Amino acid sequence: MHAAYFIRLNSTIFFRQFALNGHICVMKRPNTSSLLIFSLAITLLSSCVAKKEFDALMTQKTGLENDKVQLEEDLDVAKEKINRLEVQVDDLKGKNNALQSDFDLVSAELKKTQAEYDRIKELYENLLSNSSQLNSDLAKQQQRLLAIEDDLDIERRKNEELARDLATREARVIELEKLIADKERAVESLKNKVTSALLNFQGNDELTVEVKNGKVYVSLAEKLLFKSGSSSVDEKGVSALTQLANVLKDNPDINVMVEGHTDNVPISRASQYMNDNWDLSVMRATSIVRILVKNGLDPATITASGRGEYVPVATNDTPENKALNRRTEIILTPKLDELFQLLETY
Repeated sequence: MHAAYFIRLNSTIFFRQFALNGHICVMKRPNTSSLLIFSLAITLLSSCVAKKEFDALMTQKTGLENDKVQLEEDLDVAKEKINRLEVQVDDLKGKNNALQSDFDLVSAELKKTQAEYDRIKELYENLLSNSSQLNSDLAKQQQRLLAIEDDLDIERRKNEELARDLATREARVIELEKLIADKERAVESLKNKVTSALLNFQGNDELTVEVKNGKVYVSLAEKLLFKSGSSSVDEKGVSALTQLANVLKDNPDINVMVEGHTDNVPISRASQYMNDNWDLSVMRATSIVRILVKNGLDPATITASGRGEYVPVATNDTPENKALNRRTEIILTPKLDELFQLLETY
C-alpha cells in the first residue's frame, strides 16, 4: 500500500493527508474525538492493511500523541502569555485613559493658546499696520524722554547743591544751637552769681533778680537806692551796687544797661538840670553807672538810660503800685558778637 502525508502548522492547527489503497484521506489536527475516530478507522482497515503498514501507522499514531502533548504544553504556555498580555492590556488601557485625559487637557489648553495666539497675532498685525504712526510717536516720545532726562539731570544737580547747602546749614544750626545753649548757661550762671552777691538785699520788694529773653534783669526799688526826688545813691544802695560790681567786673563779656524808671507824679521842684521825671530817671541811671565804673566795670560796656514814667510795671493808681514803678533796672546782656557773626553767614 502506498501512503503519503504532510503536516501544516498555523496558529496551533495542522492536518495530515495520507493515501490508503489509492485513496486520499485528510484529517484535521487531532483531538480526543478525532483520535478515537482515527483508531476506529485503523481497526476497520486493519484487515486490509499489511502488518508493515500497520506498524507504520502505529508509529505515526505515537508521534501524533507526542505532538498532542507538546501542543497542549504549548497551549498552556500560550494561555499564560495571553493572561499576561491581558494584564498588560488592562494596564495599557489605564495608561491610555490617563493619556487620553492628559490629551484632552492639553487639547483644551492648546485651544486656549491658539485663541490667545490668534488674538496676539491680530494685535501684531494691527501694530504692523500702524507702524508708521507708532514710529513717529516713538520718535516724539524719545525726544520728550531726552528732554526729561536733561531736566532730571538739572534737577539732580540742583538737589545735590541743595543737599550740600542743607548740610552746611545743619552744621551751622548745630553750631548756633550750641552757642545759644552756651549763652543760656552763661546767663543762668550770671543770674545765680548776682543773686548770691545780692542775697542780703533781697526781700521787702527792694531787689529782684530774674532772667527774661536771655537777659538778667536786676530790679532795684527806689527805697534801696534813693530818697524821694533825689538822684544821689544813699549808703545802702552804694553797698549793693559795689557788691554787684564785684561780680560783673569778673565777666567782661557782659553788656550792662542801667535804666531809670519813675511813677507818673511830676517832680515837686524843677531845677536847671532836672525839669521832669525823664530827667530824674536819666540822672539816677548816671549816678549808678558812676558807682559801677568806680568799682571796676569797664565804661565801654555800660549804658545809662532813662525811661521816665513811660514803662510802668503797674498802673499808677495806688501808692503801692507807684512804688513798684519807681525803680532802677540793671539789664545784663551777654555779648553776642560771635552769635551775630554766625547769623550773618546765613
